[in-house]
Amino acid sequence: MKRLFAMLALATAIAAAGTTTAPREIVATDAYRWVGDSVIQGQFKAYAVSDTEIVSDYEPQPHFFMPVEKRWTLKNDISRYPRLKSSNRLHNAIYNMGLDEMINAVEPDTTLRTGKEWAGVWTRDVSYSIILSMAYLQPEASKISLMKKVNSNGRIVQDTGSGGAWPVSSDRMVWALAAYELYKVTGDRGWLEYIYPVIRDSFADDAMTTAGSETGLVRGETSFIDWREQSYPKWMQTADIYQSEAMNTSIVHAAALDILSKIAAELGNTAESKQFAERGKAISDAVNERLWMPDKGYYGMYLYGRDNLILNPRAETLGESLSVLYDIAPAQRQREITENNPVTPYGPAIFYPQIKDMPAYHNNALWPFVASFWTLANAKAGNEQGTLQGIGSVFRPAALFATNKENFNLDNGDIATELNSSNMLWSLSGNLAITCRILFGIHFEEDGLLFAPFVPETLADTRELTGFPYRGASLDIKVRGYGDKIKSLTLNGKPHAPFIKADELKKGGKIDIVMADNTIEPLKVNNVKNKKAPLTPIAWIENGRLRWNPIEYIDHYVVVRDGKRIAETDRTDWEIDSDGEYQVIGVDSDGTESFASEPRNTSPVVTAEMPDEKTEMNSAEVSYEPRRQLAGFNGGFAELDHKTGPVTVPIEVKAPGRYSISFIYANGNGPVNTENKCAIRTVSVDGKRAGVIVMPTRGVGNWNDWGETNRLHVDLPAGRHTVTVSYEPENENMNLSTNHALIDRMEVVRLSD
Repeated sequence: MKRLFAMLALATAIAAAGTTTAPREIVATDAYRWVGDSVIQGQFKAYAVSDTEIVSDYEPQPHFFMPVEKRWTLKNDISRYPRLKSSNRLHNAIYNMGLDEMINAVEPDTTLRTGKEWAGVWTRDVSYSIILSMAYLQPEASKISLMKKVNSNGRIVQDTGSGGAWPVSSDRMVWALAAYELYKVTGDRGWLEYIYPVIRDSFADDAMTTAGSETGLVRGETSFIDWREQSYPKWMQTADIYQSEAMNTSIVHAAALDILSKIAAELGNTAESKQFAERGKAISDAVNERLWMPDKGYYGMYLYGRDNLILNPRAETLGESLSVLYDIAPAQRQREITENNPVTPYGPAIFYPQIKDMPAYHNNALWPFVASFWTLANAKAGNEQGTLQGIGSVFRPAALFATNKENFNLDNGDIATELNSSNMLWSLSGNLAITCRILFGIHFEEDGLLFAPFVPETLADTRELTGFPYRGASLDIKVRGYGDKIKSLTLNGKPHAPFIKADELKKGGKIDIVMADNTIEPLKVNNVKNKKAPLTPIAWIENGRLRWNPIEYIDHYVVVRDGKRIAETDRTDWEIDSDGEYQVIGVDSDGTESFASEPRNTSPVVTAEMPDEKTEMNSAEVSYEPRRQLAGFNGGFAELDHKTGPVTVPIEVKAPGRYSISFIYANGNGPVNTENKCAIRTVSVDGKRAGVIVMPTRGVGNWNDWGETNRLHVDLPAGRHTVTVSYEPENENMNLSTNHALIDRMEVVRLSD
């Protein structure tokens, strides 16, 4: 009956619309069309009955376990928020649905709820939402939410996640981008003074812990893509993810440092401003030097491996978008990225190509908030068709599912993924950003507003946004026409430049923009079918040969030694002629590559056992029982917590050279996928700091599961040396109370002369 009711309502609404004028086609891909006030996908259609109602006859895949909406009608009073008027009812309704669901997202404590199925404030979710829309539509809730994500040590809270959160997950600096966006919206100097030490001190810890010393990039998980198996090869442990260096997380850090430099300058800290600017540029330069792929025209997703990091050549849309929006990519590269980043019929993937043996969630999915950042990036780069398809990729699912859903399966555009919340904060924020930031072109600067509408020709219209809030005033904004150039702009009837100082808007005003109706310089879109990469080979060493399992439908394999490609073969083995770290990559007939196999090292390993705990441990008490039931270690082990002193391990190397140092550890303080109890320690060699090791959680109470830390590279002369493992202030984790693990032994591998 519900389906019959929806179909009758839809038919009635279409009939009422009349047939005198054929509706205009706005966006069309191989998957769907936005025509007039309807979105049509195959046999399904969604239609805006009015500015406050959408009905849809979409049927999701059978047996989907989460609720499905067929109709949206306005439930909240949205009159205090900017009101959109345009000739397209669907656009009006989708915008109003964003406001309606935004009100649902404001909790009684004036924080921003992450989604209908996701309670609480998450650092990355709320930060990306604030950047998109919440800074100007919910400034007070944005401020309170950001303050909630500062811990008692005055540091930004990293969300719980892989291996016990920070520093395996290391994207918390996106908080800085959101906090500064809020400052630009409000002009509140007191807020600027509050956020400066928070960002500065958080970055100081990051600089000691997540900096990739050999590349200049930032270590840790790809921002927001925090289901490990959904975006990394299965062989990678969480310590390996910490060792990896992600493009988008590095870009977030570079942008945060640029912001920190601006804040320091505004507060009169000239020397610090220069220092932060230099550090930010160094990361930006590393992104451009280490991750740019000239043959593809976009950045690779991350560097990964153990002693020799290699590039994962997948495109990753959020990072590509942020590189454009925060000017990490030079101007010409910004255009190239919008023309070359793969776009499927349903929109831009989280990353591309997909992982074959993983279900849809981060893998094989479109997320509207990412698509919204991608659309903003296309508009900034001047890509009209890319902007249109980006808008369509956000509006299609909003209409068909009558809510701002979390994510969508790229194979069919459906909501059948591993998890999928309605009323998702960053999805609705992206929806609203498309209207405010692109079609009305509202850009917040430190001392005013810059107007730069970007209106594709098929979206030509007269649009009004009345009651737009800005620093206590109310603005009425009208944009007429299309194009990327302004013909005229008036403020309260008088001609004005596109930039309007904040002081000129204290009493509000009417802003009337007439576009030039110019033809936007055409740029292409890399429209592709959804694609799944080959499975990852499993490799081992046997009788002096590297061997691996055959992969179905493979064209050939690439053999990698010490991070460099040394051969191609159609066999499943390779003769080893010199020591090193070996991997294998499968390549299909169109050149799509698998992940590289787990590294296999033929170099000899020197093992140093932990000294007897009674002589090395300063703690008089054992923190858990029963000690004697522990298994899987090689003899003595050392316990590390806040109470214990440094652990020293003597080693001797026979030849000078570059060496890799790691530790075998156990951490049963939490699960592998949530919590915040990753253990962190500083390692020194002969009194000189070598870096940090991280010991991520491996399962609740799972003290018999021994894994390997990340690896540190040091240059050692021949002879005896002392390695020291110690707790330093910058090693504090997100839990603040539990920073605890066991180390069994140290392993040392010679890498080169």
